[in-house]
Amino acid sequence: MFDVVVVGAGPAGGSAARAAAAAGARVCLLERSAVPRYKTCGGGLVGLSADHVGIDLTGLVRSTASALTVTLDGRYEASRGRRDGRPWLSMVMRAELDAALLAAAQQAGATVRTGVQVVGLAENGDAVTVRVRSGADVRARVVIGADGTSGRCGSYVGVRCDQVDVGLEGEFVVDAAMADRWAGRMLLDWGPVPGSYGWVFPKGRVLTVGVIGDRAQGAALRSYYRRFVERFGLAGLPREHDSGHLTRVRAVDSPLRRGRVIVSGDAAGLLDPWTREGISFALRSGRLAGEAAAATVAAPRASGPRGVAALAGYPSRIEQILGPEMDAGREVLAAFARRPVVMHMLLASPGTFGLFTRLIEGRTTVARQLRRPGVRAAVAALSR
Repeated sequence: MFDVVVVGAGPAGGSAARAAAAAGARVCLLERSAVPRYKTCGGGLVGLSADHVGIDLTGLVRSTASALTVTLDGRYEASRGRRDGRPWLSMVMRAELDAALLAAAQQAGATVRTGVQVVGLAENGDAVTVRVRSGADVRARVVIGADGTSGRCGSYVGVRCDQVDVGLEGEFVVDAAMADRWAGRMLLDWGPVPGSYGWVFPKGRVLTVGVIGDRAQGAALRSYYRRFVERFGLAGLPREHDSGHLTRVRAVDSPLRRGRVIVSGDAAGLLDPWTREGISFALRSGRLAGEAAAATVAAPRASGPRGVAALAGYPSRIEQILGPEMDAGREVLAAFARRPVVMHMLLASPGTFGLFTRLIEGRTTVARQLRRPGVRAAVAALSR
């Protein structure tokens, strides 16, 4: 029996496994696919992600962006660049980032098993049995679910989400001339579907291009994606990947724990409701989950009610650290969906543009800005 089983090898799972193993727990990470494996993701590391990734990103960063263009459905273009050339955003391939985080967890002492599909969980006393397909079940004192929005762990805990979006994305292989035109520059486009937006992220000879918005507007989003790709002359180019995925945002009162099972990252619905950025939320919640799990198994007399005392504090830690950011994201999304033209003009203005880029860099947060009375009043007025 292991101390901790982590289900899922994304940023949340890798971060959780490494944190728990580094704290001395016997950790086993289970992943259904071979690693590295493709994951639909823009791959832009905002400042909070870079701050909490905990590994050397040298060799993982495909490119950086020190210039940003924002548009409103292709119109009202505004562009700014950094005079000092320092990047606002680093671009990575998710498959490579996940593999590096998994390697760091292994170096910390975690056992990794790939090709293992979890089909259910069952608690009995001071242990959790993780049932798997085509293999022996795995037992642990604590299970950390990091198996995504449709995984078994979130269902077991009873995670509820009240915002579901669909992202459509392609990895386009471009020629040297187009790669040079996009080098060091990213684009964000506020889309025609309320609350939607599109992005172009350069990664050398690959451009990651996508859109995201409300799943209920799926047909309109598909049309937006098609026109967005055509706008940049990419429709006829080869694609390394072309895929769609759902993102689900946790409801305010949704549980994060059931007994000896806790959830983190996408499995818990932890991401920014406005930008749908999830990597920084996954890294932070995964680390907190790993630390809570390790503290649980290290506690005296780990069996019985006292054995889950450390886990009991995990939800409140998530609420304390990530809750305000998610609440702020909901407020801005409401304003953005209701008044996209005004929001674009605000974000494109010289003063507010600087604030927006500081958000990307991680030098401030939306939650921190909403504590300013003037900002809160403006966002509230736009939401009405």
